[in-house]
Amino acid sequence: MKKLLVVAALGGAFVSLNAQAWGNDGHRSVGAIADQLIKGSAAEKHVRELLLPGESLEKIAIWADCVKGTFCGPQTAEMAAYVAANPRHTEYHYTNVPFQLPEYHDHAVGTDDDDVVQTLKQCIATLQGKGDKVGNPHHFTPRQALLILTHLAGDIAQPLHVGEAYVGKDGGFVVPVSQARIDAGEAFATQGGNNLLLDDVKLSEASGRLIPPPEAENVDPPGPPRPPRTTRPLHSYWDGTVVNYVFRRMDARTPEQFAQAVIAARPTVAVYSGDPLDWPYQWARRALALSKQAYDGVTPGAVSRQTSKSIGESYNVWPVSVPADYPLPSSTLARTQLTEGGYQLAAVLKAIWPG
Repeated sequence: MKKLLVVAALGGAFVSLNAQAWGNDGHRSVGAIADQLIKGSAAEKHVRELLLPGESLEKIAIWADCVKGTFCGPQTAEMAAYVAANPRHTEYHYTNVPFQLPEYHDHAVGTDDDDVVQTLKQCIATLQGKGDKVGNPHHFTPRQALLILTHLAGDIAQPLHVGEAYVGKDGGFVVPVSQARIDAGEAFATQGGNNLLLDDVKLSEASGRLIPPPEAENVDPPGPPRPPRTTRPLHSYWDGTVVNYVFRRMDARTPEQFAQAVIAARPTVAVYSGDPLDWPYQWARRALALSKQAYDGVTPGAVSRQTSKSIGESYNVWPVSVPADYPLPSSTLARTQLTEGGYQLAAVLKAIWPG
């Protein structure tokens, strides 16, 4: 298959700390789906008791990203208190299991006590009323648990937030068998694909041939000329670009329109059973399976070093090649996982509050 050679440059620090799986529209779409699916249920009643006037799952879905800075506006007292009590909160959003593996296992390579699977378990336990020192070591309040659960249900559906690509010292993707191998420099993490670097110009040319153009009102208005963006991390592509492609392929302009369209299509989604505390493991298993599709045809090139403009640290980056039609399968996969994220969120809320 013909491939695009893609090269990019990271301008910031280790951007996994700032990664926003699916971006605002994607997360809000997950929340909007769940809003509709829990209507009339006991879960809706309990959710409303924890939300403030005017809030919905769609509106709170980006809260856990907004606490990372001021890009959503000034920090509220509630956000500041959460950040102060959770100094590792940026690590709650992902795990780094080698994407080639079939399952997530506690304490295995790439996992952490504060990763997305463990944090989701704590949120679910708290909302179940089981939030003791063992089940909820971060002491989440029920409202915090709902805010974080709503966001992380989207994060864990994003394949690159679960399946990590490790590059071997001699090149190519590898599966490190232990953290010691990584520490010894035999394999290198790519920060959720943030250090795998895309040529945004060539990818845009491909999408122009394969993806419907945006609506006129969604095109940026004329303004001062800006230097063309020629590069993009693979993770950034999955955070935002691919969601834009999904909306354009569906002719959806808002998260609510997306939610209405996917629910009307009566999608076939995974069904989960048993204790909801085990569901994050099942969600991670599904994301790992689909991360193999996200990385299908993605091949790393020669390593180079770059230096963060913000903190001055040096790190590895790799150019990657991707299939020439990558915008099509990736946006199809993204639509599936955004849908799954919304249905997963609704299902776990109904399982927590089944009355």
